Amino acid sequence: MGGQPAERGGRTTRRAFVTTASTAAVVAGIGVAGCLGQTRDERTIVMTGDTDFQDIMHTDDGEPSVQEALWEAGLDEDLTVEVQASVDDSAQRMQQYQSALQAGRSPPDIFMMDSGWTIPFILRDQTTNLTEVLPTNVRDRVENEYLEAALETARDPETGDLHAIPLFPDFGTMLYRRDLIEDAGYETEGWGTDPPSWQEFAEATAETQDAAGTQYGFTTQAAAYEGLSCCSFVEVMSTWGGAYFGGTENLFTAGDRPITVDEGPVLDAIRMMRAFIHGSEDDHALEDYPQICPTAIVQWSEQESLGPFSNGDAVAHRNWPFAIAETGGDDAFGEDLGVMPMPYAVSAEDAGYEGVGGTAAALGGWHLALNPNTAQDERALEVLKAFTHDEVMLTIFELQGFLPPILDLVEEADPDEIGPVARYVDQIQIAGENAVPRPVTDVWPEQSALAFQEIHAAYRGAKSPEAAMDDLNGRLEQSERDVEGQNGD
Repeated sequence: MGGQPAERGGRTTRRAFVTTASTAAVVAGIGVAGCLGQTRDERTIVMTGDTDFQDIMHTDDGEPSVQEALWEAGLDEDLTVEVQASVDDSAQRMQQYQSALQAGRSPPDIFMMDSGWTIPFILRDQTTNLTEVLPTNVRDRVENEYLEAALETARDPETGDLHAIPLFPDFGTMLYRRDLIEDAGYETEGWGTDPPSWQEFAEATAETQDAAGTQYGFTTQAAAYEGLSCCSFVEVMSTWGGAYFGGTENLFTAGDRPITVDEGPVLDAIRMMRAFIHGSEDDHALEDYPQICPTAIVQWSEQESLGPFSNGDAVAHRNWPFAIAETGGDDAFGEDLGVMPMPYAVSAEDAGYEGVGGTAAALGGWHLALNPNTAQDERALEVLKAFTHDEVMLTIFELQGFLPPILDLVEEADPDEIGPVARYVDQIQIAGENAVPRPVTDVWPEQSALAFQEIHAAYRGAKSPEAAMDDLNGRLEQSERDVEGQNGD
């Protein structure tokens, strides 16, 4: 999400500035290739990452760390993993990786890649085919036990071969003030596993806002940035049974797929948001849906939209699991925080396309990919294998709150270590089971920008939903034709 606050798979990090010398070098333009200079120890494996992951790889003596967990998982104790932190902005990091790979540079030996743009690197032959080099037992465990939605963004869409190992996934969830909503007369006991319809959610939020006197009803992300097209709108659109390119089987191969953004479910999703933002006076608002959002959401990404909710000024809020940790502690809302999968308008059975309808969560997260240029391929592969062990995933989860790619492990984590998230295991698992990846192809960066511009125009009221989606439909059709021509089809 270039130009926005530092972002990680849809999740905004609280660290906007990085102070390590290695990161300063990257920002200054030296690049990841020079991160260890000419004094590199062959027993050191270098992986790129963000500042948060760098912090937990090595910790103070006696404190748990990812490095210790890797050794305990069987990694040779003579091998050390160093995380060289790049800028936290995902789009800028993608550009740096592209430059390093085009130049054939190494280190790094392992790249930490956003699940939202791993496939383009795979299609450009800039990653190692792990299906060919991983031991069968490791490959089978990843393929059979890891979250399928995450694996889909780590595979070659043409061959199905695995080119990256999911490190951690991220999902959108709905947070709400359970105490306030129940005081307003609504029963929320079942919402955690069986979310209400959008209409019931909206009515409950509006009535609670009036009864409790909160400044806002519902806050979410609706600025003109990647997070709108990839995530918050994908959730709304999917829960109405709509999609950019028909069913989820069309997510990863561009050039010959239907464009479905001008169809009724997508338009209704926008009309609902118009009602939420502008109210019934808007001629394009969906009937019977109250105004529950401030107009300012069209300027908000993750952190801006979280602030009013965490301050007690909103009834409900859409965000990533990090927001649960920030608002569910005893010093915040504690057990008064409710969490549920996304509300929905159309059931999966009634949706016209495969993979949409019912509750849906946008998929974020990061993968580990082996640099094909590394001279340390065997040792780096040993590191990747160690990352697939349960104790390593649990250590990462307990130290930094990054969800394990085997979601069943959430239940095995120490509740004292993971904090408020422990209360919402069922909700997180349901969100993961209904995760919807963005349509990641080589042309998604271009298509994403087209999408968020038109969605944003419709949300603001600068265009009608029909006009915005007609324009988007035409521009996506042209983009798809361009890809067909490049592929010689």
